[in-house]
Amino acid sequence: MRIIGVIPARLGSTRLREKPLQMIRGKFLVQRVYDQAKRARRLSEVVVACDHEKILAACKKAGVKVIMTSPNCRSGTDRVAEVARKIKGDVFLNIQGDEPVIHPGTIDQVAGLFKDKTVLMGTAVFPLRDETDLGDPNVVKAVLAKNGDVLYFSRSAIPYQRQQIKGLVFYKHLGLYGYRRGFLMKFTALKQTDLERAESLEQLRVLENGYRIRAVVTGHDSVSIDTPQDLAKVRKLLGG
Repeated sequence: MRIIGVIPARLGSTRLREKPLQMIRGKFLVQRVYDQAKRARRLSEVVVACDHEKILAACKKAGVKVIMTSPNCRSGTDRVAEVARKIKGDVFLNIQGDEPVIHPGTIDQVAGLFKDKTVLMGTAVFPLRDETDLGDPNVVKAVLAKNGDVLYFSRSAIPYQRQQIKGLVFYKHLGLYGYRRGFLMKFTALKQTDLERAESLEQLRVLENGYRIRAVVTGHDSVSIDTPQDLAKVRKLLGG
């Protein structure tokens, strides 16, 4: 099975100027994500999918494999789908371009979900350890079925505890997705749904149309960079 890791990179950002090219200890952000993804053992290939010549030039100079995609792509998923039309592969992983400490083991775990031929789409969750994250709408929560399928994603604290259940685990959703190629094309052709618009979470389009998403529980959290403050925290975390 040929599994391709795709890192979408869009130059424009409302909260952090030219985010993919921000430097962290001598490497630009997307380069660090690429290096982490290359350490995953189950990926046949890793490529950055960019929308601007600046990213293209920086990647080529750094020896990062890169493909130019349309600036009109609405989302990272659409950018991954464009790559899937250009590169041969059975499964495509959407690896967030703003998570420079994504663990290679988590990438391998999501890739491993596709050994089950019934899985069309997969993702990862991490057990929440900070209760303040439950009330943070920027931290997406997930509820899982017994078999690992996702029942729902929300920016709200779910499940709501009318009764306190000892040992109940809350899960943070990590924005790492895997798709079988055929399902990726089907997903991107679906119209936006009400739940997707309400929560601003595109994965709800999948659930609302009756498809399943299998999740793996990882022991490795990840950190996304959206603001200058986030960037400063990650620089400090990585020693620079």
